Amino acid sequence: MAYYRYSNQYYRPSPFGGFRFFPPVIKALLISNVAIFLLAVFFGMFRIGTLPLSEIVNYVFALYPLGNGFQVWQLFTYMFMHGGFMHLFFNMFALWMFGMDLENDWGSKKFLTYYLICGVGAGISNLLIGPFFGPSAPTVGASGAIYGVLLAFGLMYPDRPIFIYFLLPIRARYFVLLYIVLELYAGVTGSADGIAHFAHLGGAAVGFIFILLDSDRVPWRRWVEGWRSRMARPYRYGDYASRSRENVSDARYHEVEEDEEISQERIDEILDKISKSGYQNLTEEEKRILFDASKKLN
Repeated sequence: MAYYRYSNQYYRPSPFGGFRFFPPVIKALLISNVAIFLLAVFFGMFRIGTLPLSEIVNYVFALYPLGNGFQVWQLFTYMFMHGGFMHLFFNMFALWMFGMDLENDWGSKKFLTYYLICGVGAGISNLLIGPFFGPSAPTVGASGAIYGVLLAFGLMYPDRPIFIYFLLPIRARYFVLLYIVLELYAGVTGSADGIAHFAHLGGAAVGFIFILLDSDRVPWRRWVEGWRSRMARPYRYGDYASRSRENVSDARYHEVEEDEEISQERIDEILDKISKSGYQNLTEEEKRILFDASKKLN
């Protein structure tokens, strides 16, 4: 059995690939999603008047349509809420199955950043595009972020076999493509199945853009540098001619006394003063000494 070095430690690959069975971010996401689901079930046992407490929690943290209860923080909180046990189970199973290798290869910080960006992008996509193809409704679940993870898995490990229903093998690239096409068809046809298809597509689209930018396949850094260079005003010969004469001071010259000795220590003091406060702050005597020293060097 081969062992691999990872972060100054050695790990034996698990049978499912990767170095660690539950990398830290995936472990934290699994625990937090399950804990929040159990808390929501617990709150559902209580009421405030005739209103179940779970509905109040849902109203605050689920992703509501624009103008109908939407709050900015819901773009983050909706990812940690789920509509039922099976909804939670399949999302968390997919997160573990497809995200484990990504976190082990990318590192926890990059993986968490990618996951959250995909989730937020999925929420924004559902808010802006979803209403054109179906009725608006509150959205919950990590599916948008999971689709981003799924897309990244297909791009990073395109030839990795995935077993549909644990029986039929299919390469990861075709598996991801199949899911994206099915989601696009269901979203465009306006399926009223209660699934936020454009959240799924938005998460995958944002993930695709993230990976393109991260891999430098899109030369965005060069574009930014080019834009900065165009915005910066280049130096042109003759610029000083247009300045007012008040800003130009005449140079003063002094007769050089050949027999006057100028110590190197004195010159160094003057140079230090120039570096700290500028030439204009020199006294007339210091300017004369510096001028005399330069003439002797020449």
